[in-house]
Amino acid sequence: MSEPGLRARQPKAIQNALSVLEAVAHAGPGVTAQQISDVLGMPRATTYRLITLLVEDEYLVRLPDLRGFALGHKVAELAGVGSAAVPGPAASPLPRAVRAVLGDVRSAVRAGVHLARYDATGITDIDVDPDFPLLDEAALRSSPGRSAMGRLHAAGGGSAVQVGTFARGFGCLALPVLGERGELVAGLTLSAPSSRIEAPGSALASLRAAVARLEPLLA
Repeated sequence: MSEPGLRARQPKAIQNALSVLEAVAHAGPGVTAQQISDVLGMPRATTYRLITLLVEDEYLVRLPDLRGFALGHKVAELAGVGSAAVPGPAASPLPRAVRAVLGDVRSAVRAGVHLARYDATGITDIDVDPDFPLLDEAALRSSPGRSAMGRLHAAGGGSAVQVGTFARGFGCLALPVLGERGELVAGLTLSAPSSRIEAPGSALASLRAAVARLEPLLA
């Protein structure tokens, strides 16, 4: 006898949802619903319905240019739980004022905005945009020097850009957050389609304004 509430079609729906996640993982960021449907041989209506549900539950994320999808932060969380051999210390929550700055700049630019801390041990993410997760977190961790965050750390200031290194058609722009003595303490990074990175326009002004507000809070 089946358990209460478990319908006969539900296991198949779960299998289809997992297949969609696997297809996105194999194809990489930017895969479209039509491409997923073609790869899986799944009816388009079914594919679109599953994608909508997975986006709502944050297992998938719609990319900033609305042209495709990538794995969401819920998948990264599951991978982190599975790979963690020894739990580390809990991260300290960000001060409310810092969260307010990040919320304001994210609303203004409508793209991924991430905050990382720099110290002698390297780069530590302290706030990844939940609506626009890092496009290829594994590659970013294995090759930090190729990222805008890593290039900014190596340069110790100025600004840094990468385009197309981790995902075709996408890039990042990192701006420094400086301490009281002018030392690099953090980086604020915009992740967006390449066209917006190469010509950031008003987004750059929003990022600079956010940096000016963050510096006294993080110094």
